[in-house]
Amino acid sequence: MRLQLLALLTHGPAHGYELKQALEQLLGGAYPQPNVGQIYVTLGRLEKAGLIEGEDVEQSGRPNKRTYRLSAAGLEAVQSWFEETTDEPRVRDEFFMKLALAPESGLADPITLINKQRRQYLTTMRGLSRLAAAEDQENKFSQLLIEGAMLHLQADLDWLERCQEELE
Repeated sequence: MRLQLLALLTHGPAHGYELKQALEQLLGGAYPQPNVGQIYVTLGRLEKAGLIEGEDVEQSGRPNKRTYRLSAAGLEAVQSWFEETTDEPRVRDEFFMKLALAPESGLADPITLINKQRRQYLTTMRGLSRLAAAEDQENKFSQLLIEGAMLHLQADLDWLERCQEELE
């Protein structure tokens, strides 16, 4: 979440709750939303690391509000993040480890594991379909996020089918 908050702060100073609202508006309900406490803890760490600078702003009749702005180091960090690729192959998939170790342990049947995982993926896809229908159709990022998740799930379902063919 560190770099996502830095990216949001490129627009200008903001306090934690504003950053939470910006994430929710941008990503919609498709992306797990952090709680405001998690955001403030992360902001504190970013400030200690010198990536942002905080300032207390007085409010009449209310407690002071702390706003944060991006430092030069923070801008450099977020620019580097945008330049990096995010190619992370899923070779450390937990389900694959279960599948590979099931025959070794004798505690689970690989085909039973495949069928159980398939049911889970299908349940998740149905939930994503409902979410896509309920989401704001104008929020393109949310719709793309849901579509991407569904495409990944479909690829996982295809892979499960391949595993079952090989193991039967």
